[in-house]
Parts: sequence; C-alpha cells; structure tokens
Amino acid sequence: MKNILKLFFSALPLFLILSCVEEKKEDLIMQPIEFSTDKADFLYQFAYSCIDQEYPNKLGQVLINDSYLAPPRELHPAFYGCFDWHSAVHGHWTLVTILSHFPDFQDKDAIIKKLTANITEENIKTEIEFFQDEYNKTFQRTYGWAWLLKLDEALREWDNPVAAELHSYLKPLSDMLADKFIEFLDVLNYPIRVGEHPNTAFGMSFAYDYATKYHPLLAAKIEEKAREYFINDINCALSWEPGGFDFLSPCLVEASLMQKVLPVDEFRSWFDSFLPGFANNPEKYIQPAIVPDASDGKLAHLDGLNFSRAWCLFEIGMALENSKILNAGIEHYDFSYEQLDADEYMGSHWLASFAVYALLRSEEIN
Repeated sequence: MKNILKLFFSALPLFLILSCVEEKKEDLIMQPIEFSTDKADFLYQFAYSCIDQEYPNKLGQVLINDSYLAPPRELHPAFYGCFDWHSAVHGHWTLVTILSHFPDFQDKDAIIKKLTANITEENIKTEIEFFQDEYNKTFQRTYGWAWLLKLDEALREWDNPVAAELHSYLKPLSDMLADKFIEFLDVLNYPIRVGEHPNTAFGMSFAYDYATKYHPLLAAKIEEKAREYFINDINCALSWEPGGFDFLSPCLVEASLMQKVLPVDEFRSWFDSFLPGFANNPEKYIQPAIVPDASDGKLAHLDGLNFSRAWCLFEIGMALENSKILNAGIEHYDFSYEQLDADEYMGSHWLASFAVYALLRSEEIN
C-alpha cells in the first residue's frame, strides 16, 4: 500500500502539469486568417470581372407597362452587373475595400477606372428614380439596402481623392435608403428569420455598422428594434440549420447583431440563454456546410453560409473572449475558401464579397 501511495503522489505533479497543458491547448486560438495580398489578388478578380458583366441578369422589379422593360444597364446604370443588383453593389464594395486595405494594389488603376465608370452623378440619379417608383419602392429591401450602406461606409473610409468624389455621387442614394430602412422598421412588427436575403437581423447588423458612425437616427432605431425583436429569444434552433438554400445562419446573424447593440455583460447573459451550451462546444452544434453542386445558384449559397457563419463566429468569439468559437469560425472560412472557383459564375458573382468581409473580421482577432 505504501508503494502504491508513493507512486500515486510521485505521479500527481506530472498529471497536474499535463492537465494544465491540455487546458491551455484548448484556450489557444488557431492562427487567425490574414487578409494577405495573395488573398486580395485572388478575390478581387471575382468582383472586377462581373461589375460590368451585364448578362446573365436577374432583375427582380415589378412591371407596370412596356416602359418598364429595358436592359439592365439602362434600368440600373451604376449596378447592372454581377447577375443582380445587390451582388453588383457588394462587388463594388469588395473592390473599394481591397483598394482601401492595399493602397498600392497592383491593379489599382484598372479597378478605379471601372468604379468611376459606374458610380457617376447621373447614374446614381437614375438609381434613385427607380427607388422612387411607386411599384418598386421596396426593391432590394433590406439586403441590398444594407450592402449599399456598406459601400457608402467603405467609400468614406478609403483614403483616396477618388473615394470622396464617388461618395459625393452615392450619398443621395444611401441617404434615401437609410431613411427607407427607418420607415420599414417602424412598420415591421415581426422580424424575418430566414437564411436568405430578407433576414431582418442581417440587414440591421450591416446597417448598424454604417449608422453608428454616420447616421445616428438609424443607429438608434436599430438599437430599439433589436431589443424589441430579439431580447426575449431563447434556445435558438441551430439543429434546424442549415436550410438547403441558406447563405445566412438565422441564429448566428441574430447573435451577431445583439453582440453589437448590447453591452458585453448583457450580451453574455443573453447569449447563454439564446444558444445554451454553444460556447463550450460549438462543433457539437455546427459543422461547415457542403455544397453538392456549385453550378446551381441556390445550392452554392452554402459556401456563403460558411463565410457568413465565420464572420459571426469571429464577432461573437471576440465579444465573449472564447477561443473555441473563434476556431470554429476559422474552420468554416478555410473550408469554403478552398472551394472558391472563378469559373462557376453562380457563386463567383458574389462569394468574394462574403470572403472579404469575413477576412476583415478575422483581422480583428487579438
């Protein structure tokens, strides 16, 4: 018995050391994903090639008579490329963001040439007239609106004389859509909780990034409505995700928004009730989604889901100082980044924007 006890106590320090090592290993954050020039060189091509590619095109407007029938370049002279209006908008955002991030980017002049050809005073006036039409005043609500505000934000923060000029042209449209956003939230009694474009939390989250800096009335409205819509939510059904066409996680985009509008202690308490157990073991609840057919535009959404999950996980993980959540985000990003294919237009016309936004969030990881 004495020998057994002696062996036990002699092994105890080693056991404790190994336990501490294992605990520290769990606390380690995987290498954050760097927004490198290599990634920028790869990703910019997706947006650069499509912002002036008119066809194929999905217009999505309401027709009242023959006068509403016109080519995309006439209906939307600023944002007629990239298959649909919102993808054209966030294609422009992608290029502006890359030039802002890499001032000496190799194809800077060629990119600026395309940006200045599309974002002109006259072209934006035509875009505004479209939104003023009685039958199309809700066009792109709220997904496209949120991305337009993101583009406005990016132009304001790009330190280049060209940016100031482009922003002066875009501002009347962004002001209009910010006002429309407030008007819509005032009449929306119940949030839209889907994994695609109409998702209310996504639109509010992106618009909030812009509004906290440039539109106090919109920021205040988003804070008010976020609490009204979501503060009492509990036990979000991650087991129901993903839907086959999702490019957003209804649960995680809601948490992303609430992380922005709530004080950190209140968010921590809210998150524990909203997704109980998730913080301790996120991999139990979500794994990267697999795209069965990248040529199918709807099925290709799932790569976007992995990128949007990644940026939500980065935001939530940083707020909670949780390495497991951050690592889950890195895993999701890496999984779909390896799948990006410039030859599959149903994904390439928009996925680079999601990848770039996730990179920006990754760079904020300490």
